[in-house]
Formats: sequence, structure tokens, C-alpha cells
Amino acid sequence: MTDILAWLSSLPEPLLYGALVLAAFAENIFPPLPADTVIALGAFVAARGNGSAVGVWTATMIGNIGGAMMMYGLGHHFGLPWLMQRFPSLFPAGATQRVTERFKSQGVLAVIVSRFLPGVRAVVPPLAGAMGIGAVRALLAMSLASGAWYGLVCVLAFRAGANADALLARIAAQQRTVGLVAAAIVVLAIAVIWWRRRSSRP
Repeated sequence: MTDILAWLSSLPEPLLYGALVLAAFAENIFPPLPADTVIALGAFVAARGNGSAVGVWTATMIGNIGGAMMMYGLGHHFGLPWLMQRFPSLFPAGATQRVTERFKSQGVLAVIVSRFLPGVRAVVPPLAGAMGIGAVRALLAMSLASGAWYGLVCVLAFRAGANADALLARIAAQQRTVGLVAAAIVVLAIAVIWWRRRSSRP
């Protein structure tokens, strides 16, 4: 973390924003990449220099949505088997199966909720494309989820004071909280769908 912080601190403002664009873009292709850490530290550096929260958020959204829609396009064009063969690290079997089942039962709601979950969110764009969820609906759903999450990251970074370690710890705690809320929404949606189907039976 110290090395990343030092590197980001050495960049002039335009290159700092460029680094955030690339990190957010690459997160959709290489899930192990600690994009949240890079973006949080980038926002932390910007807050203590001449950057702005709006600039950090905008750069992050450009990269994140750009990468997501590229993977959506690949999923739509080539299908899930091709993607799993080309990007095996992107599709852990258990996560892919869970997200596929959510998409089948919940559609766009699953896109929004799954983009909040760190372990599966990189699977969402190509899977949405492969399953035929409309590009506009997928774009709006992913933008809503990413915009809310990275908006929170920017706010926390710009209010973090001088302690980067405390910032990352707080973001990790917020991520767990958001993940639990998202999981609760999934459970509630499944329960509602099950109840409706049960009620509609003669």
C-alpha cells in the first residue's frame, strides 16, 4: 500500500486521474487487481493536492463503465463458454453459477446488486451480455451500482484526514456492510418471487 500511495503522490493531477481510469477499467478484466485500494488512495492523494472529488469520481466512472461495457460486448458477441475459456480467472465456478441463477430469476435487479459484491462483480458485465440483458438496461444498472459505491469511496477519502490506513480500513468495513445489504436484498427478492409464484398457483 505504501508503494502505491507513494507512486500516486508522485503523479501530476492529469496523470493521477489517468491512473484511476486505467485501474477502474482493468478491474473488469483482472479481478484480483486491488482497484478499490488504488482508487481510494488516488482520491486520498487528490484531496491533499489540487484534485477534486468530482474529478476522481468522474475518472473512476469512465474507466469502470468503459471496461464493464467492453466485457458486456464480448459476452454478448461470443457467449459464456468462450469467455470462460479465454478468461478463466474471471469466472470462478461457484460465483458464476450463483450470479447466473440470480440473473434468471431477478434480471436487472441482480445486475445492480451483484455489482456491489467484490467476489462476483467482475462476472456481471460479460454474463449480462451473454444472457441477453439489453445493453441500455445493463449500462444503467451497472452505472447506478458503480456510481453509488465509488461516490462513497470518494466521500470517505476526502474526509479521511491524514491517515491512509484508517481510510482503507473504513472502506473495507463499508464494503462488508454494503455486501450484507446487497445479500439481504437478494434474499428478499427471492422470497417475494417465490411467494408470488406460490400465490399464482391454482
